[in-house]
Amino acid sequence: MKEIYKTTFKGTKIKVLQGDITEEKVEAIVNAANSYLRHGGGVALAIVRKGGREIQDESDELVRKNGPVQVGKAVITKGYRLKSKYVIHTVGPQWGEGNEKEKLKSAIRSVLEIAKNNNIRSISIPAVSCGIFGFPKEEGTKIIVDELINFLNENANIFDEIHLIGIDEEIPNLFKEALINA
Repeated sequence: MKEIYKTTFKGTKIKVLQGDITEEKVEAIVNAANSYLRHGGGVALAIVRKGGREIQDESDELVRKNGPVQVGKAVITKGYRLKSKYVIHTVGPQWGEGNEKEKLKSAIRSVLEIAKNNNIRSISIPAVSCGIFGFPKEEGTKIIVDELINFLNENANIFDEIHLIGIDEEIPNLFKEALINA
């Protein structure tokens, strides 16, 4: 992991990292998922490969019981063989489907609410919807940071540490810029 930037806000350390989210040593990592929780590509596939087939099996069971996860919502599974205890799967919007900004805010808020409700004190969040879902990266990372700041303003001191992460240089630099300008 390469640390790009760090700050503290409302009692929470916020770090921007460049690296592999599946290697994160936090209580929960966030997976940018599809509504059926089919972890067939990108970060989702990497999470299942490293964490074990059980993540997909548990995801399948959630969908069987509750139906597809709505855009803007999130669910939680165990992390199995990951370094993180949990994976929070959130369904962000696909660019062009309509009302994308509000849906992305909702997806991030849903992640943070699940973490809060499960007493998760450390979490790693990628640039949800900014990959194959086509959300413009600069705008998406800014929305994620703004929603995080809004949530922390309402819920000070519930998290110890939050990481914002990307595998390449672009996303971490955009997260850093959004934090500096927040």
